[in-house]
Amino acid sequence: MTGGQFDVVIVGAGFSGIGTAIQLRKMGYDNIAILERGSDLGGTWHVNRYPGLAVDIPSPTYCYWFEPNPYWSRLFAPGAELKKYADHVADKYDVRRHMRFDVTVDSARWDEDAEVWRVLLRGGEVIVSRFLIAATGFLSQPQSPDIPGLADFRGRTIHTAAWDDGDDLTGRRVGIVGTGATAVQLIPELAKNVADLTVFQRTAIYVAPKNDFAIPGFLQRMFAKVPLTQRIFRLFTDSMYELMFVLGVLHYRSFRWLNVAATDLSKILLFASVRDRELRRKLTPDYEFGCKRPTYSNSYYRTFTKPHVHLQTSGIERVEADGIVACDGTRTALDTLVLATGFNLWDDNFPAVEIIGRDGRNLGKWWRTNGFQAYQGLSIPYFPNFLNLASPYAFSLSFFNTMEYQMRHMDRLFGELRRRNASTFEVTEDANARFLDRMTKLQRNTVLHQGDCANARSYYFSPGGETFLRATSTHNTVTEQTRFPLSDYVIA
Repeated sequence: MTGGQFDVVIVGAGFSGIGTAIQLRKMGYDNIAILERGSDLGGTWHVNRYPGLAVDIPSPTYCYWFEPNPYWSRLFAPGAELKKYADHVADKYDVRRHMRFDVTVDSARWDEDAEVWRVLLRGGEVIVSRFLIAATGFLSQPQSPDIPGLADFRGRTIHTAAWDDGDDLTGRRVGIVGTGATAVQLIPELAKNVADLTVFQRTAIYVAPKNDFAIPGFLQRMFAKVPLTQRIFRLFTDSMYELMFVLGVLHYRSFRWLNVAATDLSKILLFASVRDRELRRKLTPDYEFGCKRPTYSNSYYRTFTKPHVHLQTSGIERVEADGIVACDGTRTALDTLVLATGFNLWDDNFPAVEIIGRDGRNLGKWWRTNGFQAYQGLSIPYFPNFLNLASPYAFSLSFFNTMEYQMRHMDRLFGELRRRNASTFEVTEDANARFLDRMTKLQRNTVLHQGDCANARSYYFSPGGETFLRATSTHNTVTEQTRFPLSDYVIA
């Protein structure tokens, strides 16, 4: 069953899919289909609705540079505002009309004879497209923990990526599995209303003070009337985070003292919040700051001092019908189990759907056999007319920085296609190998490879040790997108 023919198919209607569609329309492409498995646009900001959800970098940095939002209510905006912003951008740039919701892409295969992608949807429909762009994001596949007996639990089980707005846990006995970035936001909120809360921690996490504040109405109005003032404000937040990223993460070998200072800041917050020495010990990580995604909260540590909040660190032996048995033999009775276990980034997300390229090459299998790699975090040899936005070595400082440098790359690449009146592009194996070699060498100076990260259990690392973090400054990354040699692609 054929479902239509398009110039471009974009998989995903989150911020990367929206940005891609805006860029394509700017370049003159209008025959676009954006396929989204969810019921609405917004990606992670549509899917995630758990209490306490907010951005974890300043809001002015977490938005498109070409479409600033002057009306953020706080420096770290709540999740609902990000969803509202996504709606605004999609409507303003008229890309919502290209979207099809509740559509799941099962696979895509390159037809070498016709030089098109054949995209198979669940249900059997096939869509044909000249170009295919995977905009599925880095965190799109929720991960359920492999815990014995989990399916036998008879109470309510809620994954944070499937939170319902109507979920009310007031007065309930709740267990939460996980202490990552999501849990740091959620645990203080749950503790306000539940009767009893047990947190099952596998890996402690660094938590730094959150310098959050409400943005006054007069300042919002000034940002709206004089956009340059907001540009200046964003320049400050961008610069602060860029400085921490470049010096503390990328040049760890030379600036290890910054990581030590960040570690001390987290420990000071922990000491000020928790007076119990044994509880502090359990909440203290045994790896270096930066190995795992750092988090920000002023209330997370303090929550564990409440009498109805308990920390379990011995591990989970099994789940039973009405509770959890820990590895130390203690049993916790529960009526609700919350899984704050994040996303399966490397197993199911790279790639998020089955992609079959030239000569029948399966992208997922090829990555797992040859190592995760992508030229400029976008292109892969043997996959013509295909860009994968959530790729190894793609992420730069923030999601929006990543998206906008990729938009620049698309502008140059597709512009060259039109200039030559060509129909296909494919990155060369040599260019891909050179880029991979450079990224691998640059990684050697980062905290991920120089620091003590053995116990971090960080999703920054693939099973083979690769990472999705690009080890260059944002300025360098953006500059490369307007200067990369067009000879790195075969354009025909």
